[in-house]
Parts: sequence; structure tokens; C-alpha cells
Amino acid sequence: MTDNRLFATAWVHAFEEDTAEGAVYRPRGSKLPLSRRPRERIELEADGTARIFVQGPDDRYVEQPARWHDEDGEIVIGAREGSTELRIVDRSPERLVVRVRRKG
Repeated sequence: MTDNRLFATAWVHAFEEDTAEGAVYRPRGSKLPLSRRPRERIELEADGTARIFVQGPDDRYVEQPARWHDEDGEIVIGAREGSTELRIVDRSPERLVVRVRRKG
């Protein structure tokens, strides 16, 4: 995989743009409206590691270490504790569409 843009930024959940296909993520620095709730973020590294940042009990981000792999052209990100799986089903330099599955 040689998609450098995928690894060069943090991706921020633009929940206003979510569709039936999945959650929409934009590169950090995109013009997103202000939000009272923290926006989840994901960061991928070329070595197969990832970080998922979710809202904690006090609204600060909590980092969930993760790993990713390519599965038939889709990027699958799994949190190490196994509670979250993200599947990037569509991607461009300015947009990711992600199916989110939370377990338990």
C-alpha cells in the first residue's frame, strides 16, 4: 500500500456527513463546524499500527492502541482490546468512509 496521505494525517469524524454507507472522516485541518462533543479520530502508521481516539468519561480523548491490515482492498482497524473494529470501505485524499462495529 502506497497511499501516503492515509498515513500523513489524523482523520477526524465528520459526523454531520455520515451516510448509510458509513461514518465519514476528514483530514485534521479540514473546515468542520464546531461541535460540543469531541470528534473521534483515527491515525494510521505505515508499519501496521494505529490509534483510535474516542471520548472519555470527562470528554477528553482516550487513546485505544490498534493494528490495521488490508483485507481485499479495505483497511480493517482493530483496537487491541478487541472492543472496536473500523473498516475503511471508501477512501480518497480528502475523505474516508468507515464502517464501525463496537463489540460488547
